[in-house]
Amino acid sequence: MEEDKKSRKIPPNSLFDKKGKKKEDKKSPRFNLYWIYGLIAIILILVQYYMNTSTRPIETNWSEVKTKMLAENDIERIVVVNEKKANIYIKKNDLQKYEQQFSESFSHPSKEGPHFTFNIGSVETFERNLREAQKDYEQEILPEYKEERNWASEILWTIGPFILIILLWWWIFRRMSRGAGGGGGGIFNVGKSQAKIFDKDQRVSTSFKEVAGLAEAKQEVEEIVEFLKNPTKFTKLGGKIPKGALLVGPPGTGKTLLAKAVAGEANVPFFSMSGSDFVEMFVGVGASRVRDLFKQAKEKAPCIVFIDEIDAIGRSRGRNPNFGANDERENTLNQLLTEMDGFDTNSGVIILAATNRADILDRALMRAGRFDRQIHVELPDLKERGEIFLVHLRPLKLNDDVKVSFLANQTPGFSGADIANVCNEAALIAARKSRDSV
Repeated sequence: MEEDKKSRKIPPNSLFDKKGKKKEDKKSPRFNLYWIYGLIAIILILVQYYMNTSTRPIETNWSEVKTKMLAENDIERIVVVNEKKANIYIKKNDLQKYEQQFSESFSHPSKEGPHFTFNIGSVETFERNLREAQKDYEQEILPEYKEERNWASEILWTIGPFILIILLWWWIFRRMSRGAGGGGGGIFNVGKSQAKIFDKDQRVSTSFKEVAGLAEAKQEVEEIVEFLKNPTKFTKLGGKIPKGALLVGPPGTGKTLLAKAVAGEANVPFFSMSGSDFVEMFVGVGASRVRDLFKQAKEKAPCIVFIDEIDAIGRSRGRNPNFGANDERENTLNQLLTEMDGFDTNSGVIILAATNRADILDRALMRAGRFDRQIHVELPDLKERGEIFLVHLRPLKLNDDVKVSFLANQTPGFSGADIANVCNEAALIAARKSRDSV
């Protein structure tokens, strides 16, 4: 029984309910309207093709015209169209001779004609051949000439390339805004904020109880959550809610995990965004996304805005004066500085940011009034490593010889991410060797 309790895995909250049963996916399948547009276009093309070919004259050649139609005096008139084709009109009394030919053809010409057509090459050659073929006949048929213009094809060839260019541009723009931005999706949404919003409808399951170690950092972050839950506790003494806090520490120490815990505990809207989401190849997009992010945050205040890896846009200005490409990043940073502490104050909006390169951040971004607190998330000590091991060993089926204190002593300098990886690798190696426990 004790071994079964140790080996029982805790199902993730996102996939299982409180009773351990798997949640049903309530998302309905997405219906793509582009399939309907494509089907309508295909139907229109087929209808147009059928209408054009159903009453089209039958293709023939000069040899058949000469030996049969002219010889038997079946032709009523010949019309040369655009000096390229000759349309043959058969006399109504003689149409019965060609009924079998009409029925075997896909295109059935109308009774009024034209009934047959063929390419003439050049007009001079056709006139000469026609005169020679009729020199022994009493009645000579003289060709008529006619100019026809296909307005549909002319319009298509005129504006078709422009339509294709516009569609190609729209498709490329859409792909760029979706792929590079992370979720805008529309051609006019490139400058919109790409932040993920977690509110009452979409809660984060992580809590402070799941964050092992980091006692001092956790205490400061919990105080920020308390500011939002019970602001009168601090304002009645004349204190002000801090505008922002910067989580600083080496990679893998749990900065993003702390932010997830804040999102799960705060019970206020939580905006999550990476610093790289502001960066774009289009000029002015970064600053526009900053403005849109804070506009949404002000509308949902009180709330928290979390920017992960803020060093992507917060580097010190003026370090590379020879490169004009930095102007866009600096414009984004300038807009961020203005939104954080400009003339238009953001009451009720707390900004959390995380970085492992605090030394390269701009001094204006680090000052009090923008980031009032710098919360240092350091590597865990011996006691904290033991707590972290307990969290990551909980879902594993452990051997009785495994001692958490021994593991904590053997892993100095390990971060929380390193410890999680050690536990996972141990489980994989045990499974590879077909062991019953880790």
